[in-house]
Amino acid sequence: MKRTMMSLIGVAVALAAVTGVAAVAAPDGGRDAPRGSSRLPVQRSALLCPAPTSSEVGETAYTAFAPKGAAAGADGKKGTAELRPAGTVRAAGDGAGGKGGKKGKGAADAAAGQTVAPRDTKPVVPLQEAGKPVIATTDKPDAPALVGSADGMFAPGWTVQQTTSVAAGAGRGLLGLSCTTPDTTFWFPGVSTATDRQDYVHLTNPDGVPAVVDLELHGKDGSLAGSAGEDISVPPHTTVPVLLSTLTTTPTTNASLHVVAREGRVGAAVQASDGKLGSDWLPPAADPAPGVVLPGIPKDATSVRLVALAPGESDADLKVQLATPTGLITPAGLESLHLKSGMTTAVDLKDLTKGEAGSLVLTPSDSDSKAPVTAALRVTRGKGAKQEMAFIPATRPVEKRATAADNRDHGSTLSLVAPEKGKDAKMKVTASAGSGGGTPVSKTYTVKGGRSLDVEPPRPQGLKGTYALTVEPEPGSGPVYAARMLARPQGGVPAFTVQPLPDDRGSVLVPAAGQDLSVLTD
Repeated sequence: MKRTMMSLIGVAVALAAVTGVAAVAAPDGGRDAPRGSSRLPVQRSALLCPAPTSSEVGETAYTAFAPKGAAAGADGKKGTAELRPAGTVRAAGDGAGGKGGKKGKGAADAAAGQTVAPRDTKPVVPLQEAGKPVIATTDKPDAPALVGSADGMFAPGWTVQQTTSVAAGAGRGLLGLSCTTPDTTFWFPGVSTATDRQDYVHLTNPDGVPAVVDLELHGKDGSLAGSAGEDISVPPHTTVPVLLSTLTTTPTTNASLHVVAREGRVGAAVQASDGKLGSDWLPPAADPAPGVVLPGIPKDATSVRLVALAPGESDADLKVQLATPTGLITPAGLESLHLKSGMTTAVDLKDLTKGEAGSLVLTPSDSDSKAPVTAALRVTRGKGAKQEMAFIPATRPVEKRATAADNRDHGSTLSLVAPEKGKDAKMKVTASAGSGGGTPVSKTYTVKGGRSLDVEPPRPQGLKGTYALTVEPEPGSGPVYAARMLARPQGGVPAFTVQPLPDDRGSVLVPAAGQDLSVLTD
């Protein structure tokens, strides 16, 4: 009897532990906490920034920020937030693991390549106080990837923006990326292995144990044959860049990349360079879902290409709508979109916005459909030889708060969209203090349900340097999605980059726990 009682107690404790961990680790599904649970700030967060550029004429700015008053430090401690250089795996002959553009033996080269330790390990953009950005710049063509973490008061909402300006060459343009969090799976619709593109996926391991990663490419006819993307080893605290065109013998203009870490975890981002359209980062899309939102198409977009995939076992039929400042409209000739399971579909939407900023909303044609989809947009501005491209992946809604760092006196546009009719969203937007000085300013915007709103965000009073924006839905708001565009012209080229602003997941729901001895009765 005693042994039986002890076994039951062990099972109960184990189940309670598993349930608690799952509840804390799970992403927020809504703004309302279940009964008996409480929302607490995270105590630790991690970010990874890929190597920015190999260009001799590139300059990169890193901007770090943590919202003020987000949380008290753990055990009364202030906490830390900093990034440090990572090592790099260089492939033999500068193939898939290098950045010279040569086609080597693909990921096999990267896996067998030499690990090069960083030249120094000095912290980059360490935070000393919340609510004020810290910036650092580099023009080194061999600037390393960065791996970092934040704890205590800096952990909730810690954000680092990596912005690179390349003045000339095939990769010219403005490249922007909000440094990514580590995970075990990522989707990148919109990659290419065509001859006019060089797309590298950067895999960065933040942990002290090796990670093993598989790369899967999907084209219009399904999986692109080849095993070169299997069993890629990413050593601890190291980054591995892989040229996607080395993974397949079939050049494909529109493809989707699936990154799966079978062991460990990694951060992942794709650097895309086009011979005519410049370059930018393609961040991972939100987890596949029956409906997705792609916010922040600029009003002067000259072309928009949608790339979508149904990664599950079922096909998906989608209703395609554009959320405009005046409501939801259906693009001419694209009332619906059929996605075959495992096959990438691309649709050229041309000058979709017709001079009005908007956001693309994809919903199931059948409300009962549960087939998950993932999608991204390639957007261009300009004409002829003076074009520039950027990417907008499907993104998560802003549940509690989202943050965009590296805003300057001019050139930022904030896009907000409330995709559901009749569900308005009221958003509080706060401009932080500047990195060199300035007083925070807040402003509230209302987005009507089924509409989008593009605004020039507020700026701090007496701004010096760069500042951050935080976006917070007010209680009772309907679902809302956000993106931020940076525009910094370069010699007649309308250089720009767009960063989606998903919820920062700076807090988690912690379920209430209590004793229930009834589980011990026969």
